[in-house]
Amino acid sequence: MDLRKLKTLIDLVSESNISELEITEADGKVRIVKADARAAAVVPVAAAVPAMPAVVPAPVAAAPAATPAAPEPAAPPGHVVKSPMVGTFYRASSPGAKPMVEVGQEVTEGQPLCIIEAMKIMNEIEADKAGTVTRILVENGQAVEFGQPLFVIE
Repeated sequence: MDLRKLKTLIDLVSESNISELEITEADGKVRIVKADARAAAVVPVAAAVPAMPAVVPAPVAAAPAATPAAPEPAAPPGHVVKSPMVGTFYRASSPGAKPMVEVGQEVTEGQPLCIIEAMKIMNEIEADKAGTVTRILVENGQAVEFGQPLFVIE
């Protein structure tokens, strides 16, 4: 399962009222159980693994040190406008039209920033805060996930 997809599922469970989610795909099975109201935990479920021939283990002198996990990228400074749905990101209302917003442009709360096409329906995404658009984090025509950062407004 794709790591980005797994993170999205964890976020969905942590933000919802469900306490447990189990997904089965061709490449394995994942079960996510919410530990408390603030966090979600991933509980790996055994996947079908081909039988290995019996091997006598050699004595182990010492276990190797665990590799530290890569730090998660820091959130960009400012207010981040996130995608409320899965779909295709468009900066303009139609092909060939000028983009709805540009970097450096002042926006007001409720002003349309982009369009996300989901199931052949065009959904306008509006600014939830007034300010200046300092970054556009997605390319035109790119697929976006639920909760993916789209814009930074300061």
